[in-house]
Amino acid sequence: MYDYLIVGAGLFGAVFAHEAKKHGKSCLVVEKRNHIAGNIYCKNVDGIHVHQYGAHIFHTSDRKIWDYINQFSEFNNYINSPVAIYKDELYNLPFNMNTFSKMWNIQTPAQAKAKIAEQIADLGITEPKNLEEQALSLVGTDVYEKLIKGYTEKQWGRSCRELPSFIIRRLPLRFTYDNNYFNSRYQGIPVEGYTAIVEKMLSGADIRLNTDYFAHKEELSALAHKTVFTGMLDEYFGFCYGSLEYRSVRFEEERLECDNYQGNAVVNYTDREVPYTRIIEHKHFTFGTQPFTIISREYSSEWKPGIEPYYPINDSKNSALAAKYQELAAKKERVIFGGRLGNYKYYDMDQVIAAALDCADAELS
Repeated sequence: MYDYLIVGAGLFGAVFAHEAKKHGKSCLVVEKRNHIAGNIYCKNVDGIHVHQYGAHIFHTSDRKIWDYINQFSEFNNYINSPVAIYKDELYNLPFNMNTFSKMWNIQTPAQAKAKIAEQIADLGITEPKNLEEQALSLVGTDVYEKLIKGYTEKQWGRSCRELPSFIIRRLPLRFTYDNNYFNSRYQGIPVEGYTAIVEKMLSGADIRLNTDYFAHKEELSALAHKTVFTGMLDEYFGFCYGSLEYRSVRFEEERLECDNYQGNAVVNYTDREVPYTRIIEHKHFTFGTQPFTIISREYSSEWKPGIEPYYPINDSKNSALAAKYQELAAKKERVIFGGRLGNYKYYDMDQVIAAALDCADAELS
């Protein structure tokens, strides 16, 4: 008998397994994919760490979490500074003075603020009824039309006028020439890649890959005193109340025989007519000097059974449905639900680690 069966070899399950081992507990980890590390999995292609499931840039302002993750890998000093391409125009992100200077041929924060305020005033929106009106009331027409509208509609698969306003509660405008996307105190990429981190976290646990938990649920559950479940919350309960909704992402990877394709790790394509949302050039995360490069185009899509769910859609309808499933989950004394899918909640990596540590502390102390 194991102390814990951990369903899913992603970050939440790996942190829990590591903490359990420190308390002398035994863990069996089962994973339906053919690799560990979940969506932060990196494969090494001739020295380039390819982020198989999209760009993952670690950032946090919590020193405790930063120190924790640094136990498992040294981090480089990569700063996330994406750029956006709209038709034939290129802009810096996040929205800052470099963006405004290029867009309006201005130089000072006062000029930028005046331009935005003028556009907002002309619209006369007092009570935004949808995402489009919310965004327009925050940033005006130019920033919205060029950098928000098309990208958001590709991400969500529907018009901004059909999306609820609360999705964009605020849009940070920086009136400094600063392209650092995150406000976090600590930021970087693990020099050995994320897979190596999870491998170290799972040291001492037994791991079964290519294992579908639901195909062997009773047999696997019988092997442990408790289960830590990081899969889809609604699937665990057989979709008894109906399916929660997710957005998914499809990746199109390509190796190019040039040393530098786009000059940046992350380039967003904000024009609705371009089918992908962004292109990732993986070598730039670790300042690679290889004579070739690998890029990934990202296509946002609706989730359907059989493909990987990525982002929970935390609108009012899905939140109400998730609450019903969470009531069922609370009654499962021998099952712990965690992670983005298990909690039906959007988490950054530092938030996943914090949640897993809190969970482990409550369970193991």
